Amino acid sequence: METRYSRQILYKNIGSEGQEQLAQSHVLIVGMGALGTHVAEGLTRSGVGELTIVDRDYIEYSNLQRQTLFTELDAQSALPKVVAAQKALEAIRSDIHIHSYIAHVDKVFLDKHGKDVDLIIDATDNFETRQRLNDFAYQQSIPWIYGAVVQSTYTEAAFIPGQTPCFNCVMPTLPSISMTCDTVGVIQPAVTMTTSLQIRDALKLLTNKEVAPRLTFGDIWEGSHHTIGFGRMHRDTCETCGSHPTYPYLNQADRQYAVLCGRDTVQYYNQHISQEMIVQFLGTKGMKYKQNDYMLMFEFKGHRIISFTGGRMLIHGMRDPNQAATLIGQLFG
Repeated sequence: METRYSRQILYKNIGSEGQEQLAQSHVLIVGMGALGTHVAEGLTRSGVGELTIVDRDYIEYSNLQRQTLFTELDAQSALPKVVAAQKALEAIRSDIHIHSYIAHVDKVFLDKHGKDVDLIIDATDNFETRQRLNDFAYQQSIPWIYGAVVQSTYTEAAFIPGQTPCFNCVMPTLPSISMTCDTVGVIQPAVTMTTSLQIRDALKLLTNKEVAPRLTFGDIWEGSHHTIGFGRMHRDTCETCGSHPTYPYLNQADRQYAVLCGRDTVQYYNQHISQEMIVQFLGTKGMKYKQNDYMLMFEFKGHRIISFTGGRMLIHGMRDPNQAATLIGQLFG
């Protein structure tokens, strides 16, 4: 270990003690897209001992421009992102311990897989999941790091239960961004800037160094860079970090139909539908399908549908949950 991490150990703020702390740490990364793959690679190379990675999506060619760890073959095979990511990370470092899950992150998932981690990193693309992570992190007293990127802009902040106001306290001051990478694009340098800040704060938190309550945002193309302190933004009435927390986003029931941010895709969930049932159903209808070890792929009325184990489906080519409900009704009756 001394040889592999010698340059990092030489850095005065980490040293041998900090390197050992990294080796003993466990980080949950939610999302394995642009932010998640960069962060996972950075933490793997830095010597973090254990990672839990989760993502509900699979690899497409449009991902390759900004999402590291993936190859053209992965996209051609439509591999789930966490499957390809785990393989790539283990090729970088054979001694890392990785848990990977093809899943939607809800309360059940967090209760089962998130309680024993030292840090949570947000690499998602939607506020609903971030608010759920925020509730869970403050309920369990686990620090988490927020990150967002779109076009050439970046935003990052670390939230530490018991030390800083939470995400919901700070949210009114966040840069107003209603756009997504899938609607207005994103460039690689903005991704790298976001994840550099996230990895920096991760290394600080995992080696017990102080992290200031500070929101960082900017535009890498224009060359602007700003920081805002939020240490005094705590609200005693906050439902997440106030004096009487109720954690409303954590306890909020998942919708059966959910729109994936900017993807022209609706997620449908029905735990009573198995892959075997779908294969049998498609066979009786004479419908063609493709299948790998992780999912089924077929088309119905011009919409590409991806079915994962556990009753979760992605319906491409639509944004309206009502339209998705109609399509599912027409498909299964």
